[in-house]
Amino acid sequence: MEPFRVHVLGCGSAKPTLRHHASAQAVEMRGKVFLMDCSEGTQVLLRRSHVRFSKLQAVFISHIHGDHCLGLIGLICSFGLAGRKQPLHVYAPGDLKPVFECMMEAWGQAIDYDVLFHVVDTTKAAVVYEDKAVVISTLPLEHRVPCCGYLFSEKPTLPHIKRDMVDFYKIPFSRINDIKNGADWVDEDGNCVPNERLVEKALPPRKYAYCSDTKYLPNLHELIDGVDLLYHESTYTEPYRLLAEKYAHSTAAQAAQVAKDAHAKRLMLGHYSARYKDESPLLAEAQAIFPNTVLADEGLVLEV
Repeated sequence: MEPFRVHVLGCGSAKPTLRHHASAQAVEMRGKVFLMDCSEGTQVLLRRSHVRFSKLQAVFISHIHGDHCLGLIGLICSFGLAGRKQPLHVYAPGDLKPVFECMMEAWGQAIDYDVLFHVVDTTKAAVVYEDKAVVISTLPLEHRVPCCGYLFSEKPTLPHIKRDMVDFYKIPFSRINDIKNGADWVDEDGNCVPNERLVEKALPPRKYAYCSDTKYLPNLHELIDGVDLLYHESTYTEPYRLLAEKYAHSTAAQAAQVAKDAHAKRLMLGHYSARYKDESPLLAEAQAIFPNTVLADEGLVLEV
């Protein structure tokens, strides 16, 4: 099984603290790395996580609030100083584009690689990135500014050949792809060997949902049903639900309810309010509803 990992770079909210950096994650899948949000100093956090700059294909920004995007120009400049040559793709809501263009005009003139900006529609679920192994789609969220999450999905793979059976039946190499695609094998005497004897089923595709700043959305689970790992912001605990509603954030209990309704395998909390010196109340609140919950923390790496 190829690695599919989430590296937590920052998991705090907007107010700076000595405990946490603001939002940023590196998603490693199928030999590529994708950056989710880009708070100040993200390039340093990437170094600390030992994620190689050269593997990063694209940056996905959830919304224009500074704790999710102010590190973008620093990251771009650091990549330039590191000698990057391959293009970098940035996917973000349209209201970031004029800010991005101003930053590139001011500091990006000496960069010797292409930075391509792609506007995403935060109001609908749609594929924004696709290659032969990976699909990344938007997840509409509701915050004080246009905002979306992102769903990272593996494409299904073909079954694995049982090499001992192929050798036993002396099946020529030219027929391997046919068998992977479901064909039976008929030998020269007319004997049919069913496909299921020749292959092992591939593991089901894995999915990771990143749900950034948002108020509680009772129907969000419909878009992420069955995800292996869900990251959902949990800025507050239930005693501060009115604050969550005022600022369009979620409580840990609400994040857990989304995970439960989505039949997620695991939930990761994050985007903690600076009022919490200890996040254990957030964890306890979520685990009462969805037991398989963990706290995001800088340096945490989760296998999907």
